[in-house]
Amino acid sequence: MLNDIIIAMLWSISPFGEAKVGIPYGMFQGANIYLVLASCFLANLLVFPLMIFFLNSMNSQLLKWPQYKKAAVYVARKAKNNSGDKIKRYGFWGLVIFVMIPLPGTGVYAGSIATYLFKIERRKAFIANTIGIFISSLIVWGMTLLTMKGMA
Repeated sequence: MLNDIIIAMLWSISPFGEAKVGIPYGMFQGANIYLVLASCFLANLLVFPLMIFFLNSMNSQLLKWPQYKKAAVYVARKAKNNSGDKIKRYGFWGLVIFVMIPLPGTGVYAGSIATYLFKIERRKAFIANTIGIFISSLIVWGMTLLTMKGMA
């Protein structure tokens, strides 16, 4: 069971799934549903400070490498196109909504990149990301519960 929680948390930190994958993984493995929710939410929340640290401290150095620069420009364009209007128009709540939608291309990674690109004040952005991640986690958790009950 502890292994399942750890793997669920690793999925929740991963840019390939976040809590959108970690929560269902942990629940379908039979782990305690409340522990899965809490641990995956907290693991996903860890991404924001890690991404902001990375973007502030290492991004400019890595941009010197053509392969990294090409990928970074692609991700930045995608983040601006997907979130730019919402965040510019609605500010804090736009960021909350963008992060909370449990679909690919949204979430804390995209929210962190948007924070960096749009130079949003870090404390407000952290709170917006926290609220968005929490709501997204609750949506995924609830949908997973309904799916599990439907399978029973």
